[in-house]
Amino acid sequence: METTSVWSFPSHGDWANHDAKWRGNWSPFIPRNVILRYSSEGDLVLDQFAGGGTTLTEAKLLKRDVIGIDINAEAIAWCRRKTKIQRSETDGRVYLRVGDARNLLFIPNDSIDLICTHPPYSNIIQYSVDIEGDLSRLAANEYLHEMEKVAHECYRVIKYGRYCAIMVGDIRERGYIIPLAFYVMQLFEKAGFSLKEIVIKEQHNCRGTMKWLNRKERYDFLLIAHEYLFIFRKIR
Repeated sequence: METTSVWSFPSHGDWANHDAKWRGNWSPFIPRNVILRYSSEGDLVLDQFAGGGTTLTEAKLLKRDVIGIDINAEAIAWCRRKTKIQRSETDGRVYLRVGDARNLLFIPNDSIDLICTHPPYSNIIQYSVDIEGDLSRLAANEYLHEMEKVAHECYRVIKYGRYCAIMVGDIRERGYIIPLAFYVMQLFEKAGFSLKEIVIKEQHNCRGTMKWLNRKERYDFLLIAHEYLFIFRKIR
């Protein structure tokens, strides 16, 4: 369990069936810390940007039931394979569905114990070519417009007093920073959440580092080497 607001995991984590093959997936150390600190065995966890299934696997291993949603059917197929691992008869149950994080109407109000998710950051990594509603294909302004809908759905489905953990990074355009993470943070506060913690997570082993390193030398800017994990709580 991490005890400070700066987290660094140079090793991605390779227990169970974890790996870094799904591009942009987060280290399992992150959802493991979040799930252990902010939920209990038997709770219901939601990851509406399921991606490579890291959160789903950790929830299952930690004896939490979990709903995994992704707008990309390929991601859900990947998650189905990843979550087949069985460690004990008391492992949590996994429910998978192709769906849109902006519209979770099949999930009742005030029914989720913990949200633990890692959405795309605008169009930094595009996960599809033509899937309508795929936030990874959107430029910053449109991305933020759609993330406001995500924030309201998170607030609707989470139980009173429970937590929503979301990790987002900043982006750069034409050499200048767009503080995407803090814009997203403000959207979640506007939706009604209270901000419990801000964690700075160091980035390691990014595939795009060399590309940005070459541009850095030409245009003179600092490489972004961190992301933000925001822990929100529904208290009103």
